[in-house]
Amino acid sequence: MTDADLEHFYYKNYYKNKTKENDEPLEPDELPEHLRPSPKIDISKLDMSNPDNVLKMTKKGKSVMMFVDTNEDMSAEKAEMIMRIWQTSLQNNHIIAERYPIDQKRSVFLFHEGSQAVDAKNYFLQQPELSHVTLEGQTYFRDPKKQDENVEKINKIGNKQNVKKDNEKKKVEL
Repeated sequence: MTDADLEHFYYKNYYKNKTKENDEPLEPDELPEHLRPSPKIDISKLDMSNPDNVLKMTKKGKSVMMFVDTNEDMSAEKAEMIMRIWQTSLQNNHIIAERYPIDQKRSVFLFHEGSQAVDAKNYFLQQPELSHVTLEGQTYFRDPKKQDENVEKINKIGNKQNVKKDNEKKKVEL
């Protein structure tokens, strides 16, 4: 008898006896997040002109992470204190977020209810100590000038990549 046979025998006799075959399946809210059924989204009620509403509807019941950066001219101690205050302010408004510092002036906020992340983003953007927030791959700056510069920069990079792809396609065709 090999080790694999022993392991198979052990699994078959020990674990199968531990779990009852007649157990009722777990309720959807008791399942791990990745096994929960997605909530049904009524597209007819969805206002596609407002990206915040779309994000709220699509992330309902899912975990969402948001990167939050404070201003560069702020000390590390003050940045830490500000991040704590922001987390407490969110909790006072019934927005539950876990904060994980990843740098002296940067933290990740984890929202187990993803629809709350949009409200938190709007709160952060009102704070004078904020540099920028990144939510779902989109960066939002507190300063509108920086936001416009960032959009232009992304568009330039995107255009350069498109030109590069077009040139590669032409080379392949030749």
